[in-house]
Amino acid sequence: MDTYSVCFVCTGNICRSPMAEAVFRSHVADAGLEGRIASSSAGTGGWHIGDPADRRTTATLGEAGYQLVHAARQFEPDWFAEHDLVVALDEGHERELRAMAPTPDDAAKVRLLRSYDPSASEGDGFGFDVPDPYYGDIAGFEECLRLVEAAVPGLLAEVTATLDVGRTAGRGEA
Repeated sequence: MDTYSVCFVCTGNICRSPMAEAVFRSHVADAGLEGRIASSSAGTGGWHIGDPADRRTTATLGEAGYQLVHAARQFEPDWFAEHDLVVALDEGHERELRAMAPTPDDAAKVRLLRSYDPSASEGDGFGFDVPDPYYGDIAGFEECLRLVEAAVPGLLAEVTATLDVGRTAGRGEA
């Protein structure tokens, strides 16, 4: 299997999705899988194309020890072909991404980040969304990071299992 590619998607690609990308990339590095798993992020809208991450995102990540080098981009339908998984940060993004997917197989690549958090539920105050912290204070960014960190281990476990299945299948084993 070639490199497995994950793209995180939020609204403007300056708060939630770059945060998820940085946390996921750190976990991938800690697992020694940098050469096997690639990650990126994008937004559903183009308002911030080329901009760095929001300063509060950068500050929250830095305080927690994560690295981020970022320029905002907008997700395009033809990007489905280059990604194995497209991870939406809330249900609105999930709907929008599935609607823009060129094929049913592409639509099936879209998942909600918090669906990988075993403690996430409709009754936890967030549902399966990572709330947009943009219009709030730093506490919203810290909460965003907490929710992202809770989901990333489950996401990485699924991706790693997919890689292991691909490696096993490549050797002719079931």
